[in-house]
Amino acid sequence: MGSKDERDVVRRGYDELSYHYRADDADDGQYGPWIRDLHGRLPASAAVLDLGCGCGVPVARFLANAGHHVTGIDISDVQVERARRLVPTGTFLRADATRLDLPPASFDAVVCLYALIHMPLADQPRLIKSIATWLRPGGWLLTTVGNSAWTGTEDNWLDGHATMWWSHADAPTYRSWLQQAGLEVTSEGFVPEGDSGHALFWARRPQS
Repeated sequence: MGSKDERDVVRRGYDELSYHYRADDADDGQYGPWIRDLHGRLPASAAVLDLGCGCGVPVARFLANAGHHVTGIDISDVQVERARRLVPTGTFLRADATRLDLPPASFDAVVCLYALIHMPLADQPRLIKSIATWLRPGGWLLTTVGNSAWTGTEDNWLDGHATMWWSHADAPTYRSWLQQAGLEVTSEGFVPEGDSGHALFWARRPQS
């Protein structure tokens, strides 16, 4: 598949399975400790970019309710429509995150949970470099990425009728990409899922 086809697989998958993936009233789940930790690191009324925001639950909902200004980006029309309804104080755009052109130093934090792994691998280092420029000095990136390298698809994803596609490197590669982008990796953890799992990174743009 070419990158356009891969993106279309991801978009169609989340369009079809949006409600199956997460209900309107879903709780914070495993995201809860992460987003509470992020809130504790942010100034009041911080500007936060949620890349791969999905339906806005739980990340954008939590941060908006905490008084922050949230901008969400997602490739799925259905997810963005739901986010606008579920988090009315946020700003949500349907866009390909790898093709965003945003002003430098415009966000206090960028959140990218279970989203980078749905983007073409060749685009991921460039996006990480862009994220580093979008962060203000001292700003935080919270992201989940691949723990081991894999690219592939799954038919009948989540027991539905859609196919989903992933592509990710391993954790050491992501650590290297973050550092090459000029970010300081302050924490790295492992989030188990089934027989494998994901790497969770906290990274920060230096103050100067």
